[in-house]
Amino acid sequence: MHDVYLVSLGCDKNRVDGEVMIGNLRRAGFNVVNDPIGAQAIIVNTCGFIRDAVQESIDLVLELAAHKQDGECKGLIIVGCMSERYRGEIKESIPEADAILGVKEYDQIAVVVAELIGITLNKSGQVENADEVGETLLSDPFLSRMSARRDDIIPHVAYVKIAEGCDNHCTYCTIPSIRGAYTSRSMDNILEECRQLINAGVKELVLVAQDTALYGVDIYNEKKLPELLRKIAELSPNSLWIRLMYAYPEHITDELIQTMADTPQICKYIDMPIQHSEDDVLRRMGRTSNKNELINLISTLREKIPEIAIRTTLIVGFPGETVENFRDLYRFVKAMQFDRLGVFPYSREDGTPAAMLPQQLKPEIKQVRLKRIMALQQAIHFAKQKAMIGKTVTVIIDSTEQQNGVYPARTQQDAYEVDSIVYVKSSEPLKLGQICQVSITDAEAYDLHAEYI
Repeated sequence: MHDVYLVSLGCDKNRVDGEVMIGNLRRAGFNVVNDPIGAQAIIVNTCGFIRDAVQESIDLVLELAAHKQDGECKGLIIVGCMSERYRGEIKESIPEADAILGVKEYDQIAVVVAELIGITLNKSGQVENADEVGETLLSDPFLSRMSARRDDIIPHVAYVKIAEGCDNHCTYCTIPSIRGAYTSRSMDNILEECRQLINAGVKELVLVAQDTALYGVDIYNEKKLPELLRKIAELSPNSLWIRLMYAYPEHITDELIQTMADTPQICKYIDMPIQHSEDDVLRRMGRTSNKNELINLISTLREKIPEIAIRTTLIVGFPGETVENFRDLYRFVKAMQFDRLGVFPYSREDGTPAAMLPQQLKPEIKQVRLKRIMALQQAIHFAKQKAMIGKTVTVIIDSTEQQNGVYPARTQQDAYEVDSIVYVKSSEPLKLGQICQVSITDAEAYDLHAEYI
């Protein structure tokens, strides 16, 4: 067997791209392994969104490049957003890389690997004389990823990318220049992938895109996310969670809110990046919402879906953010009482309009503001967690690697690897992906403790 190692960095959308490549490699007859030691080819699926992510990608590439000297590796391949954004610079600064592929070249991965390790693919695109030749190659990359999930470390959770690219053109963001224009997948194609994932035992489908709320506008001339959600729910009337990530507030409709309220399979949770509260900052960010609209939307979500957990992200230290802007943002966070919140310091990225704006703030100012918002949010979150004590909630079991009869789990209000954990104590064995009832017994600053019912 020809062993290939692949690692993905960055967001959930990149995770999907990694699974697509693993699926293509396996179907071509390669053996995808979980350790770079002994691998004949190493693939790094990079992130290039902000400077810190680029540096993380570079560090990992250089670390793995050592296997070309002391291991079996014959080819080091860099793919993903960093490759797309800095292809020319990578060729000069990272000579250890043997191949560089952009975000629209994932279908070439098997061919590139074969060339680097010196083997031949047949007319069907498969390894000649492979010990275990994969199934016939599928023309659709998202369906071919199914073979990547046979030993996935999270077999009960799957991320479903419903669109690629972005049309929002926020002034701080590099994604449109990297990923291109917003491009929705067809509804039939998404539904077929979801059907296969459910048949493979997936219990939680997480819909991702750069902006999920815009789904369908480019191919159906209208927002089709509510219809898509309803049709996914019909695939599995029982024991399925559908989670919605990255829904921009500017594009959330009354129909979407009502669909979330009426459909039991849809988690009472929404990831809704607002980035700021103050109108003049939002305008400089290129966002089309305003403070009053955000307040009204949050109020409507909580009125129509009382159990909803609203997750959002904020950027502090954006160019021109005044002391008063920050104070008002602080007051906004205190008033809105977000259930989940991430805060990031503004990152000045080359090629973005925001990088050219005047009044760029010093890094130390950004860090002070970040810490103040996070301290506030920690107090808000802890109070919300303590209010859960004594309640009965539904959770999904995330691991069977329990200690002393305690299993890691999550509520519908918590995304995998992002939000809080519920540590469930049970005297009987629980299964991975099992959806069950528990009683909350205690709360920490972030996580909860519970008894299995």
